[in-house]
Amino acid sequence: MPDPRGGAQGGGVSGQEGPTLISSVQRAFRLMEAVGAHESGVPAKQLARETGLALGTTYHLLRTMVHDGYVRKLEDGTFVLGERLGALHAGSRDQTALSRVRPTLTELRDDLSAAAYLTLYEEGEIRVAEIVDGPKAPRVDLWVGFEDAGHATALGKSVLRELDAEARADYLSRHALNDLTPRTITYRAQLLRSLDAAPRGPAVTDLEEYRLGTACVAVPVRRGDTIGSLGISVDINRTACLDDAVTTLLATAERVSRGLSLTI
Repeated sequence: MPDPRGGAQGGGVSGQEGPTLISSVQRAFRLMEAVGAHESGVPAKQLARETGLALGTTYHLLRTMVHDGYVRKLEDGTFVLGERLGALHAGSRDQTALSRVRPTLTELRDDLSAAAYLTLYEEGEIRVAEIVDGPKAPRVDLWVGFEDAGHATALGKSVLRELDAEARADYLSRHALNDLTPRTITYRAQLLRSLDAAPRGPAVTDLEEYRLGTACVAVPVRRGDTIGSLGISVDINRTACLDDAVTTLLATAERVSRGLSLTI
């Protein structure tokens, strides 16, 4: 018996929606491929001929893709690929770079029995790019985002120390030095002095400044012109191991920087 709510009929419609949706996606990809083959722009009628799509379907898909940024319409009425695809490609490159260095971060974690962290300074913010931890090397509880804790973490301070004076001043002008623990540095002048006087050479430490009971050490890395940091976190009772960890961190940072900077 048919469902009074249209269940029997709805099932039939639902069965048709899947293939229809898949076909629409396939047509959209085919159209983007055709647009991408014409760097200087291509009119809709030519795209319809090249893809075998009806002209009405071509216009409909183009309007949708222009709205979403995957295709851009030029002043002469022709179409080129949009900036959204470039962003997707950049994201794919970033993921590929991270996949290259992940085994190195895993090796660092196992060698030092500590969670390993990688950050990158992008668009004016210090962002966590990767964390590799495990049952015997738990990560620190990131109870405050790195965007608001660059002054209180070894990873953030490592990045700040590598920035030039103008970029560092810009960052500090946009971020309050919040007191996350009683040991957090909350005065700008004191923070700058501590960055310039770091006792472990290229390494920077955080001794319970971000979270009570946790100590961290970090060293700089680079992905091309992008500054970042590589670090580990340990229980505060293991602070004595940080000096020995610096040598391993520096060697690993060189490998990570090479892996991040390789072009695809």
